[in-house]
Amino acid sequence: MTSQQYTAAAPVRRRAYWRTFASVTVVLVAVLLAHQHWPVLRSGALRLAVADRGWLLVGAAATVLTWVCSSLAQQGAVARPLPAGRLVAAQFAASAANHVLPAGLGAGAVNLRFLMRCGLTAARAATALGVKAAASALVRGALIAVLALASPGVLQVPRMPPVGLAVLLGPAVVVALLLASPLGPRCRRALAAVRADIREVHARPSRAAALWGGSLAFALLHAGVLIAVTQAVALPLAPAEVALLYLAASSAAALLPTPGGLGSLDAALALALTASGATADAAASAVLGYRLLTVWLPLVPGLLVLGWLVRRRAL
Repeated sequence: MTSQQYTAAAPVRRRAYWRTFASVTVVLVAVLLAHQHWPVLRSGALRLAVADRGWLLVGAAATVLTWVCSSLAQQGAVARPLPAGRLVAAQFAASAANHVLPAGLGAGAVNLRFLMRCGLTAARAATALGVKAAASALVRGALIAVLALASPGVLQVPRMPPVGLAVLLGPAVVVALLLASPLGPRCRRALAAVRADIREVHARPSRAAALWGGSLAFALLHAGVLIAVTQAVALPLAPAEVALLYLAASSAAALLPTPGGLGSLDAALALALTASGATADAAASAVLGYRLLTVWLPLVPGLLVLGWLVRRRAL
């Protein structure tokens, strides 16, 4: 490696080190908290063991459909047609990889490689991932607003401290500085290419419907998994309240760079459920059931599909 290549790669390595450090730290804190609250987790697991099997099957079916909806949204973000079977397999593999690497890097890497194997350039593949992520964020925000209006008093919005405000405004400040820097012309050309790709996708009604419909169904189905689990363990919360709590907790947990939200999402969900009136063991059983259906049961099959896609050179 030349000195110039080493210098260019150094910031990437530093970011990877910090992300790994943050991920390991959050996971260790989660393990310590689990050890401290082991009696509550044990009682939650026992409650889950005698839960309603019918509702758990409903949650499992909703989990399977999330991969189909993720495939639909990804196709909607790309103008050219993608192979349907391999696309669904890639989403299944990406969900498994997302629980191995921090902050969504696994899913992003799998999908980026898949799109490039389908003939997209690296820039267009990255744009497609960005379009899908932006649609997902906008859909989640709209759902939170609608459900908050439908269920007033369920979601308590805390006062924003200066540090939290700086985190939210940070990306906008960085973008403004980049546009004003010597890199501004290059950034503006990149943004123009992104806008062109977005217009091309939305010029096709079928693609736009797939993008927004798939993103909406994906968020609703994940909320539906948690609703099914809460019904299975007889947690006394209305489905709309559970959906609102899930969307808010998962959005907050996304700010912490852990693999698949491990630790951060669990804590946020448990805190949200208990704050809404659920007992500690009921909240723990609901979170454990949600994680069982969405993470632990599909993890090994997802990794096997990932290996199969790599061997078939689909990634």
